[in-house]
Amino acid sequence: QVQLVESGGGLVQAGGSLGLACAASGRTFSSYTMGWFRQAPGKERETVAAIRWSGGSTYYADSVKGRFTISSSNANTAVYLQMNNLKPRDTAVYYCAASSSGLWVPPKYAYDYWGQGTQVTVSS
Repeated sequence: QVQLVESGGGLVQAGGSLGLACAASGRTFSSYTMGWFRQAPGKERETVAAIRWSGGSTYYADSVKGRFTISSSNANTAVYLQMNNLKPRDTAVYYCAASSSGLWVPPKYAYDYWGQGTQVTVSS
């Protein structure tokens, strides 16, 4: 059974930092693309960052470039999102997802597995 489990969310003041982790289990993810998404109340789920375990290519949404960093474990079992200089507009539920589509960057519909999400709240 495939599982993606996020952790590390919480409450932080504007300008602060948080690190999210996504533990992946249940199959071999070496050929997958892993993505971090977020969804704020009343808004659509949007791609924040993505990484290919094979080759390590990364993608960032313009809104987080220079502030967020996506990385992965060598064992292809965890993906991380380091978030620095957080802003109130970064407040959302953050989701980890895995795509076997081979597309770059995979659109939302191309992700096969999703985690349950973790809340990130940035106070002003």
